[in-house]
Amino acid sequence: MIGPSLGTTWHMWDRQIPELAQHWRVFRYDLPGHGGAPAHAAPSVAELGDRLLATLDGLGVQRFGYAGCSIGGAVGADLALRHPHRVASLALVASSPRFGSADEFRQRGVIVRTNGLEPMARTAPERWFTPGFAAAQPAIVEWAVQMVRTTDPGCYIAACEALAAFDIRDHLGRIGVPTLVLVGAEDKVTGPAEARTLVAGIPDARLALVPGASHLAPVEQPAAVCDLLLTHFSTAWQDAPAAALPAPPLVPGPPTPATPFAPVAEIAAAPLAPEAAGRLPDDRYERGTKVRREVLGDAHVDAANGSADAFTEDFQELVTRYAWGEVWNRDGLDRRTRSCITLTALVASGHLEGLAAHTRAALRNGLTPAEIKEVLLQTAVYCGIPAAGAAFSVAQSVIQEETTPPA
Repeated sequence: MIGPSLGTTWHMWDRQIPELAQHWRVFRYDLPGHGGAPAHAAPSVAELGDRLLATLDGLGVQRFGYAGCSIGGAVGADLALRHPHRVASLALVASSPRFGSADEFRQRGVIVRTNGLEPMARTAPERWFTPGFAAAQPAIVEWAVQMVRTTDPGCYIAACEALAAFDIRDHLGRIGVPTLVLVGAEDKVTGPAEARTLVAGIPDARLALVPGASHLAPVEQPAAVCDLLLTHFSTAWQDAPAAALPAPPLVPGPPTPATPFAPVAEIAAAPLAPEAAGRLPDDRYERGTKVRREVLGDAHVDAANGSADAFTEDFQELVTRYAWGEVWNRDGLDRRTRSCITLTALVASGHLEGLAAHTRAALRNGLTPAEIKEVLLQTAVYCGIPAAGAAFSVAQSVIQEETTPPA
């Protein structure tokens, strides 16, 4: 099994396939909305893994080796944690137990929602390749740019959200399959430091540093990467006890999904799992902390918690527990709608000190600048021109800051 990175297609592995296919049956996949795959956005890394397993179940594949680059590596690590009986050996390429900061990826989603994928396409070569390779291989650089341009923006944003929420730093010790951590020596995205964190946390993991390569090491140094994968999967393969493998059903059911399977660039949609029966007793603070960070961002929450003292810490806990763990966590309204209401309430009450944070939150929750403008125009009618004018000034500054692509 071979997984791609964000913004690429399965063709990033083209140079490795002929050699690998001499030894194993090789299956590649594209992320949703990438490379022409159907644009069924996946909200989490775990969802990507579940869809992949559903597709493998349809093929009758129970046990497999897995190599993945960047978010593709995250999928492999997640599978090794949640379905260890399925993964026989693992190679994490240009990957990390946590990809940057949640704020960074959510802002990337805001930029794409506002400006499209062109900013990401334009900066892809400098993120993916060393300067020397980019200068010597203009055709490959143009191929990389076109891969990003042809990606579905909604699926790209969903992948950014999935990476923002991905964090397995505290669980690395539970990865029990033979693991190779492979990284380009000049990777500035998920580089040697992140690779060493993986190696330090995963029992008996081995590190391979590829000279002269940046983030897309399989493209930049194809022979070296291929040799490392061949050696790893030929020598490090963990056989699972037969009892650990799920028994096949006695009577085969209809395929899932209902359409005939074809080995093309698509991960089949996984069937919806039934909701867990009930929540843990009074986990509102933990739920609230998670939602508060997702909506307002780590920087805002860290600043609020950092400034709290014995006088204000109970208030911060109350806000987290009830505002975020209760109301913002309810299913009755989606976060976009809650942001519209919150912006309106802040303008109506004159509490503009909170408007900047909630304008950022509205962008992260999926509102476009044009939709925020419409909300504020509505407040001008019902809350007054002066209040709306002040709100426009605050929101304009935040929107310019959040949606301006990196230089």
